[in-house]
Amino acid sequence: MVASSSSSNLSGLARALVQAGRLKENEAEQLATQAAANKTSLPEEIVSAKKLSALDLARFASETFAAPLFDLSALDEAHLPKDTVDPKLIRAHRIIPLFKRGNRLAVGTADPTNLHGLEEIRFQSGLAIDPIVVEVSKLLPWVNKLSESTEDALKNMSGEDVNLDFLEENDEAGAEEGVGADIDDAPIVKFLQKVLLDAINEGASDIHFEPYEKFYRIRFRVDGSLREVASPPLAIKDKLASRIKVISRLNIAEKRVPQDGRMKLVLSKSRAIDFRVSTLPTLHGEKIVMRILDPSSATLGIDALGYEPEQKALLLDAISRPCGMVLVTGPTGSGKTVSLYTCLNILNQPGINISTAEDPAEINLAGINQVNVDDKSGLTFAAALKAFLRQDPDIIMVGEIRYLETAEIAVKAAQPGHLWLSTLHTNDAPQTLTRLMNMGVPTFNIASSILLITAQRLARRLCTCKQPIDVPRQTLLNAGFKEEDLDGSWTLYGPGSCERCKGTGYKGRVGIYQVMPVSEEIQRIIMANGTSLDIANQAAREGVKNLRESGLLKVRQGLTSLDEVLSTTNI
Repeated sequence: MVASSSSSNLSGLARALVQAGRLKENEAEQLATQAAANKTSLPEEIVSAKKLSALDLARFASETFAAPLFDLSALDEAHLPKDTVDPKLIRAHRIIPLFKRGNRLAVGTADPTNLHGLEEIRFQSGLAIDPIVVEVSKLLPWVNKLSESTEDALKNMSGEDVNLDFLEENDEAGAEEGVGADIDDAPIVKFLQKVLLDAINEGASDIHFEPYEKFYRIRFRVDGSLREVASPPLAIKDKLASRIKVISRLNIAEKRVPQDGRMKLVLSKSRAIDFRVSTLPTLHGEKIVMRILDPSSATLGIDALGYEPEQKALLLDAISRPCGMVLVTGPTGSGKTVSLYTCLNILNQPGINISTAEDPAEINLAGINQVNVDDKSGLTFAAALKAFLRQDPDIIMVGEIRYLETAEIAVKAAQPGHLWLSTLHTNDAPQTLTRLMNMGVPTFNIASSILLITAQRLARRLCTCKQPIDVPRQTLLNAGFKEEDLDGSWTLYGPGSCERCKGTGYKGRVGIYQVMPVSEEIQRIIMANGTSLDIANQAAREGVKNLRESGLLKVRQGLTSLDEVLSTTNI
């Protein structure tokens, strides 16, 4: 009775330890005072003072207060119910969430008598709380990990401060929606700037911001392949999405439908990078993809694109004609826009009037009249092209020929005195001609207007760490090499691994091209409604390399690997 009366002022765990004879009353009081002064917990002070081991203390608490005992060594972070407990409460009360079932939350604690902490977590989470006893020595690392605030996490991920300027910001819209405090949150701003700068420095073409149920990830597409670069706290997904939407002039209140926007990041007085922004509502939040549009890519020059000398000569001859049509074809992401703008940059002279219609304009080029088509407002490709023809044009570029009306306007206007450049989505150059026939464009218009077609792919370029490899002779023959090619005068290389390429073996990309002039014989095949196979056979007789042959030439030159060519081209 005396022990019980004298220890009545102690906390539940301390009192139980005294009553069980595991601690003296003065020891318990001293340890409790130290815990309050150090802003720690009683179990921490007991273990630190070596009065009991962490395991002994946990077993005692579990048996005395009839609470389950759990070993945190078996805890899987991926299955933790994150964002259910405020990080501040985790740190203050040394309590971590373990799992959630229905409206009940199981939490790990070294002191199941910490009723004040359990009640605060119940009130904050809105869930019924079930305490589970854990060892304090294993608990503290998890407390530190889970109690790291979003701001601290973003600061650690952002590193040094970066000061970049965004143009075309729409801060007033954010203020009107009442979310200005969220989107102007300094850690969010700095983190986003760091991500954008890293993407530019690494040569990424796209940035993916992807929310999932239990995690959030950011990926860069570098040299055609996606790789994860960051996994920020899931709690930032809405603030980060709002920030991106504000600087892209999008409606931050609309989260139910996809949106498209643009923004510009100023790196210096002489360099700015454009971004095309696309949002998509997903099951767990808005996924955002940002396409990086570097205007400098259009000024690299035609030699940087990877055309062979004879292909380059054919292309330059075609775009120097006063009238006719030059088409660039290939799948999405094959570099068609860069090829077109490289041509436009060559043609962009003070005495030339150039107009483009795109959806949207991806690269800004001074001296060129660029129009973004907008079907909702009636500014379609066809409407833009009709307007161009009344604007005294010399050269017209259409971002993509999708419909018969656009194709007919282009091929008809290309005959009397205008040079037209455009793209189509076809597998190779011969199929482009039959695609136009299938769209309903008269064969005589196709034959008389089209000068040249370039089909292209982008293959990853081998890094300087490339290694010679041995491949069976039959494999090379099956890939498309001829017997005379395998004369031992060249070396076959495969990817290596180094810091420069981050272990991938590839750094940058190289173009693979099929450049097919429309000769008189090909015109006859078109007029006779010939198939793409007929056109391809004739082009081969005229010395036009198909995509596979052009790719194999890049392999012989040591620019890319055989695997890359096999995966990006077909025969």
